[in-house]
Amino acid sequence: MAAVLDRAARAYLARHRVARLATADAGGAPHVVPLCYAVSGDHVYFVVDDKPKDPGGRALKRMRNIAENPAVALVVDDYAEDWQALAFLLVRGHAAIVDDPAERARALKALRLRYRQYRAMDLDGPEHPVVRITPSRVHQWQAAGVTRRGGGARSTPRAGAAARRTPRPRQSRSRPR
Repeated sequence: MAAVLDRAARAYLARHRVARLATADAGGAPHVVPLCYAVSGDHVYFVVDDKPKDPGGRALKRMRNIAENPAVALVVDDYAEDWQALAFLLVRGHAAIVDDPAERARALKALRLRYRQYRAMDLDGPEHPVVRITPSRVHQWQAAGVTRRGGGARSTPRAGAAARRTPRPRQSRSRPR
C-alpha cells in the first residue's frame, strides 16, 4: 500500500511553517487552531508546548476534542491577493496521543529540528502531550498559475477540474424583487 503522504505532499508541508488543525467534539462542534507541526515517517506530529494556555496540556479544547472524536483535518495553505497563486493541502486523518517513549522522542526531535523555539523548551513532561496524526486522505490543490518555491522548478497544473479552474472573485448580481 502506498503512503498517503506522497513526495509532493511532503514537500509542500516542508515548505510551510504553520497549519490549521480542525477538531470536533463528540457533538460535532468544530474547533480550529493554528499550530506548528513536523512530519516523521508517515505521520504528522504536534506538541502542546509552553506558550501560555489556560487550561493547558490535555485540558486544551483541541485535546479534549481528540479524546472524544479522533477524526481531524489539517490545512496548510498559500494565500495571495493574486488568486493565480492560491494553493492548499488538506490532510484528513486520525489523531492520537503518543504513549510510546521512542516514538515521542522521534517526534520531539523532528519538531525541535524544525522550530528553534522548541529547542529551549522542556517538553518532556505529561503536561506536554505529543499528538500523532495518521493521514487517511490527502487533497492538494493549486491554482493554474502557481509555481513551486525552492529549486526553481515550475510546477505544472494538477490534473482535474479543480486545477484547471482559476479562482475569481464572486460578482454580486442584483436581482429584481
